[in-house]
Amino acid sequence: MKIDIFNEIQNPRPWGPDQEQLRFRQALAQAELADELGYGCWWQVEHHGAEEFSLSSAPEMVLAAISQRTSRIRLGHSAVLAPSRFNHPIRVAERAATLDHLSGGRVELGLTRSTVPEWRLFNIDKDDVRPQTAAAFDMIPKMWTSDRFSHDGDGFTIDDVPILPKPYQTPHPPLWQAAASPASFEEAGRRGVGVLGTTMWESLERAERMIGLYRAAAEACTEPAGAFVNNQVGFFTFVHCAETDEQAMRNGAAAAAAWYSTRALTFFEAATDFRLAMERNEKLLAAPDGGGATGDFLRAEAGDAPTPAAMLIGRILGGEDVPEDELFDILSAQNSLIVGSPDTCRKKLRAYADLGIDRLLCLHQMGNLGDEEVTTSIRLTGELISEFDTD
Repeated sequence: MKIDIFNEIQNPRPWGPDQEQLRFRQALAQAELADELGYGCWWQVEHHGAEEFSLSSAPEMVLAAISQRTSRIRLGHSAVLAPSRFNHPIRVAERAATLDHLSGGRVELGLTRSTVPEWRLFNIDKDDVRPQTAAAFDMIPKMWTSDRFSHDGDGFTIDDVPILPKPYQTPHPPLWQAAASPASFEEAGRRGVGVLGTTMWESLERAERMIGLYRAAAEACTEPAGAFVNNQVGFFTFVHCAETDEQAMRNGAAAAAAWYSTRALTFFEAATDFRLAMERNEKLLAAPDGGGATGDFLRAEAGDAPTPAAMLIGRILGGEDVPEDELFDILSAQNSLIVGSPDTCRKKLRAYADLGIDRLLCLHQMGNLGDEEVTTSIRLTGELISEFDTD
């Protein structure tokens, strides 16, 4: 299992002078340290209008800067918002190929649909999101591997255009899809692209079932979106490693987890997203084929009682101010978080590796954790990498 880093450039209040400049400098320094320690990949997210939650509205610029300060660590776009009002497929292909050259062939490219608030911000019709994302997965690798590119459909008319530069990697950088639902995990597998999920609110047991859903689809894929099947699973979760379990808590791990949970659920308008997901699931289950493997997955868990984490999310969405310690305890009980001493973190990392995860994306810089504490966490976790990454 590769140990990677996932980064939002979070910027919680209170804000001091030159706060944004400070956050960018910290991110670059953390990337340099991760490169020295042997982390596999630095994954930079894309969000817009996120205020405290994320300063990463131009991740391609951040990754370009990191490419000039590092030599080994791979550079992951996790993920480009794929509907064309966010990023036209030509621009995605051009930027990623340019970054691949600047980095000497270290790019990993993810695509995703995004969610309700960002669709609204960019005036995107929710019914256009899925077909445009599918079109991006179809078009971008062809732009990279064709001398000239044409496409007519899905709202695009492109006639015999050379899309340059071509990527440095041959035939092209690995492709990934960010996913949060069983349907999206299966969809990524059918496309033959890697899948990027989160365990922040998922139990390891459910994550294992979703991995199985993805693997079956990826192994059956004979016509991948790109030139090859990238059969890899990545999950991100909060990781905070300190000298002792007690020090990790004194550093503010519980407060950081609570801050992230409430801000994420609010920013992504999770209640609306949940309703839309339920509508999609109902259509799947009513389909003539019963929804395929995802339908079977949903029916198998239909009678399960809500997990404590699911009930916790409901309380937060209902406006309840859940105590930090209670939130942390509920998420920790299902092994959603990796927090504690190096020995504690080692055991929790092993649980993820035993699921067959290929890449664990560690979210170190979160909430109000201090930069020194974040740097220490990156370093202590980095000292464990050789136990999991045998390359």
